[in-house]
Amino acid sequence: MYWNIVEAKVIDHLEFVVTFADGLSGRVRLLPSHLYGVFEVLKDPAFFRRLSVTDGFVSWPGEIDLAPDAMYDAIKAHGEWVLS
Repeated sequence: MYWNIVEAKVIDHLEFVVTFADGLSGRVRLLPSHLYGVFEVLKDPAFFRRLSVTDGFVSWPGEIDLAPDAMYDAIKAHGEWVLS
């Protein structure tokens, strides 16, 4: 699918860049207000750096992932996706 993520690189704590299968790329920022529930572990910079791409999704250990379709739409429209 066009929104499959093929690469993701951490650029700072709570920020990374992604590249999709069709070549679209952009930045993703997680605001502290988004870090509750399952995402609370991402407050730890060492854990956040464990970001990887699994089956077209940005993911972390513990089955934590982000919706690539919503990410794609936001990046295509705004150049970045901010989760708040």
